[in-house]
Amino acid sequence: MNKNQALPWENPRFHNWIAVARACQVMGLSLARALQPLDIKPPHLDILVNLFRAPGISQQDLADKLLVGRSNLSMLLPQLEKRGLLVRRGDPQDRRVLRLELTPEGTSLTLKALAIQSELIDRTMGTATTEECNLVGEVMTRIIHELTQPDAAEAAQTDDLERKKA
Repeated sequence: MNKNQALPWENPRFHNWIAVARACQVMGLSLARALQPLDIKPPHLDILVNLFRAPGISQQDLADKLLVGRSNLSMLLPQLEKRGLLVRRGDPQDRRVLRLELTPEGTSLTLKALAIQSELIDRTMGTATTEECNLVGEVMTRIIHELTQPDAAEAAQTDDLERKKA
């Protein structure tokens, strides 16, 4: 940074981005506290909700959906399995694939946790109008799209690798 450049915190975009990041952090901490009586943490809830919504999803597809590595997931799944909340079954068409499903106990716990999360979201987002909530959602969706698109250099590198493989 040179002397002529403004400091980043003087930029409203920087300031607003920090506010978004802090809100996300505080929400995560609030959710963790609210889930304590159920003896689960937000990463467990992410898994349970995804299994609730997509019964039989593969471990790899779940890892992709959660934006985590399979190794991270491999540490959390046994905890949930040991508690009797989920089962892993082999895929009859592909023995390399494990399919994940909630047990009845897992479904019950997921519904309780979803009620806690929904109440927290309603309370939090209740500080904004419906229009403001929709705007936040639209902007966050655009940001996700922007950040998940490969940049030009990355796309060119991927194209080069593909050509070399062919």
